[in-house]
Amino acid sequence: MIADFWLDPSCPYTWVTARWMTEVTRVRPVSVRWRVMSLSALNEGRDEDPEGDQEGCLWIPARVGAAVQTEHGHDALGRFHAELWRDAGTGDWIGDLADALERAGLPRDLAGTGTTLAHDAALRASHAEAMAELGPHVGTPIIATTRDDGVRVAFFGPVVSRVPVGEAAGALWDGTLLVAGTPGFHELKAAVHAEPAP
Repeated sequence: MIADFWLDPSCPYTWVTARWMTEVTRVRPVSVRWRVMSLSALNEGRDEDPEGDQEGCLWIPARVGAAVQTEHGHDALGRFHAELWRDAGTGDWIGDLADALERAGLPRDLAGTGTTLAHDAALRASHAEAMAELGPHVGTPIIATTRDDGVRVAFFGPVVSRVPVGEAAGALWDGTLLVAGTPGFHELKAAVHAEPAP
């Protein structure tokens, strides 16, 4: 089973969910195709930006992510994303883009693409594919897969602040597919978000 995982590299909760998804691949027959999306593109044209990004800083990591995906593929995007947040919790928002690229085995100079429009068409196309799965009322991450019975299941999240490991990760995957794949299901929420932790 292949799970498409759309991420905006700037979101800390998405990083935690991505670590969970990596854990899922260890306990379930699932492989991940990492794909880029953009909160900036999602919020474009809204009267109020829920991310509070008046300066447009969130475009930068998303554009670098699009450059990685376009030039080096989906697995490289997953490596870059993991390295970008490797030092999460040390006081920085995200790590240095160039350092994360290098640790992921990618060219450091891709960091410069974050301030250009060179990969905007690819970023917007990948983002549009994510939106086609669920619509613009959600955020990051979006995960979509086709179950063994042929049913396409797509969902936003799950938003987690701790990484489930081992069979707990697999159980959350199984449960999420069950709930999200139920005809007529729309939304489920739990307690107020805790701060994300690695």
